[in-house]
Amino acid sequence: MTRLAHFFSRLTLLALVGLLGFILWDRYTPPAPPATLEPIIGQIDRIVIEKSERRMVVFQGDTPVRTYNIALGFAPEGDKVLEGDGKTPEGLFKIDRRNEQSAFHLSLGLDYPLPEDKARAHADGVDPGGDIFIHGQPNRRKSPDPILMDWTNGCIAVSNAEIEELWAVTPIGTPVEIRP
Repeated sequence: MTRLAHFFSRLTLLALVGLLGFILWDRYTPPAPPATLEPIIGQIDRIVIEKSERRMVVFQGDTPVRTYNIALGFAPEGDKVLEGDGKTPEGLFKIDRRNEQSAFHLSLGLDYPLPEDKARAHADGVDPGGDIFIHGQPNRRKSPDPILMDWTNGCIAVSNAEIEELWAVTPIGTPVEIRP
């Protein structure tokens, strides 16, 4: 077998494995979240996201009431600088909108970019990006996905069941701290 034929046979095999992985990923149905969690009673007061831990904690007063595993932007290290960089912004934000008609299962919008983000981007001659949300899984999928990897364009993703819980208890104006 020539080197070129060997190369193409390996390339074909790699493409088939990738296609099989994509097909299986699209049909995977994860187990339902545990039904033993007590529901969150009342509204939450703040959200803290720890990017390095892939964790989001919601609080009522000083009491943490729920912890979620999260997915972030596809290039999560560091603060968001420009549109398309795949980074999740860091800092203090607020929930400023709710979208039931999102391309993802429900979404809670953050007030990014802040004036200082816009000023920095303007000084650098770039677009700071926007439309940063806490949201569920893409609506095109058949079921909620487990959080296996970072895949968003800079948003914070949870399972569909988790965003439904958050949606019910998170008012507009809720502070959100995103830590490195």
